[in-house]
Amino acid sequence: MGDVLGWKANPCRRLAWMRIAQYFSTVGLLIGTIFFALSLTPSLIPRSDFVQGCISGVSFTAGYGVGVFLMWIWAFLQLPTGGERLQRVLGWVAGILCVLLALGFLLQATRWQNSVRTLMGMEEVTGMRPFTVALVAAAVFLLLVMLAKAFRRLFLFFTAKLEHRIPQRISTLLGLLAAFALFWILFNDVVLSAALHKVDHIYQQLDARIVPDMQEPTDPMKPGSPESLVRWKDMGHQGRRYLALAPTGKDIAEVTGTAKDPIRVYVGLNAADTPKERARLALEELKRVGGFERSTLILITPTGTGWVDPGAINSVEYLLRGDVSSVAAQYSYLPSPIALMTEDAYGRETARALFESIYGYWSNLPRESRPRLYLFGLSLGALNSDRSFDFYDIIDDPFDGALWAGPPFRSDTWRDVTADRDAGSPAWLPQFRGGAVVRFGNHFGGYQEGKVPWGNFRLAFLQHGSDPIVFFAPGAAYRRPAWMEKPRAPDVSPQLQWYPIVTMLQLAMDMHAGIAPMGFGHSYAPADYVHAWKSLTQPEGWSEADLEKLRKKLLTWNPR
Repeated sequence: MGDVLGWKANPCRRLAWMRIAQYFSTVGLLIGTIFFALSLTPSLIPRSDFVQGCISGVSFTAGYGVGVFLMWIWAFLQLPTGGERLQRVLGWVAGILCVLLALGFLLQATRWQNSVRTLMGMEEVTGMRPFTVALVAAAVFLLLVMLAKAFRRLFLFFTAKLEHRIPQRISTLLGLLAAFALFWILFNDVVLSAALHKVDHIYQQLDARIVPDMQEPTDPMKPGSPESLVRWKDMGHQGRRYLALAPTGKDIAEVTGTAKDPIRVYVGLNAADTPKERARLALEELKRVGGFERSTLILITPTGTGWVDPGAINSVEYLLRGDVSSVAAQYSYLPSPIALMTEDAYGRETARALFESIYGYWSNLPRESRPRLYLFGLSLGALNSDRSFDFYDIIDDPFDGALWAGPPFRSDTWRDVTADRDAGSPAWLPQFRGGAVVRFGNHFGGYQEGKVPWGNFRLAFLQHGSDPIVFFAPGAAYRRPAWMEKPRAPDVSPQLQWYPIVTMLQLAMDMHAGIAPMGFGHSYAPADYVHAWKSLTQPEGWSEADLEKLRKKLLTWNPR
């Protein structure tokens, strides 16, 4: 064949190839490129070029790792690898295939992204920037590969130091454990600890900030007033917003004709030292302002930052014409993903303490005069609200129901009910035992589709088919998720396909970096809540024209 590739005539080319072969696996690069290409296909949420580059870089690295592992298995089994010349030819062929595959998929990336954006009513993008995506992906890949190689060198170093003193296999195991331990210490106690400390400081300052236009209330019957059991400055930023931006009876009457001022109680993280003390404080303040004298009481578990979605609480206050009280207790000021990672038990403990305090008092009131009691939580709040009680605790005297919006995939009740859904119902809008107790809904319907009457105790889930917080699952790495089966949710791209490992990475990035417009993904619109609360509480006197007027009012809500 002669010197087809010019190795003899050009020694520099041979040297360059030897260096590439030394540092990178050809099979790893080939499988990594396949993963890179597949990561460009659509997932649940639209992506920016930078986010796409990050997803593609992590996917490339995962594929590269699979390739390296397969070659290690090949070598371990002592299978033939061919001569150096064959490896060079295969390397060049693989390189050409990698370039063609990456370019071919990059050229279709815009069309795939627009398939998601169109379903969500977003403006189409004219073109993704392949150079930006490729550059970010390459940077992520190189960073992760460098870390992997550093780990390998550390492992070999520890193994070499030990193998002269103990048997080889034991030294290999201990070397691996030592490398893992050192990396874990560096990551957990140095990098992660410093990052969390910085984030904690930032959000602590934000939580303590008092906005000038949110002044301490003067009405003695308002929480946070001088006569209140909870000081205004101890409520936290989100608590003060929740109280200050509530609609008045006059605001509600513009839609309903007549209304009361709704009652809101919020106990901040700094109001007391322990969850039980804050729960007792919330109960006493709720009693002081007459919260148990309204027709309906809502026990709210906020998100990680302490935020209560105004669309959620405003909608039920309008539907019930202000004849409603609500109470919430803060357990964190950190974003939900960080709060879930660092304060998971504390959030559950706070939600449990508040439930026991409020439910314990409520259950001892005369049945004919006590308010209806509902639970509400969004996202991490839904998870902790679900964890706040045990069915055995309430079976003799159940509360009236709960609305859980965007429940994370870790929610036990959501996971069990979805897994045991009635045959033929889709995973993104399941039916469970005919809808006698649990029903699911979104802006495409659901709550009215029960085969049997909805009982007095009602659990309602509000979830979008495109919400990655709900539908992420680690198992997506090796099996096709049930929500991808047909028929799919109307807000999920028909071009979304399942690919091993890659789809799981896409959904993980959707959870943390995806931003969807209102009414899609993890952004729940006021109209979604109107539909859910109306089905759950069944307020009287609402025509479809009145409901449409309410939806428009909530959509343009602009508090004083």
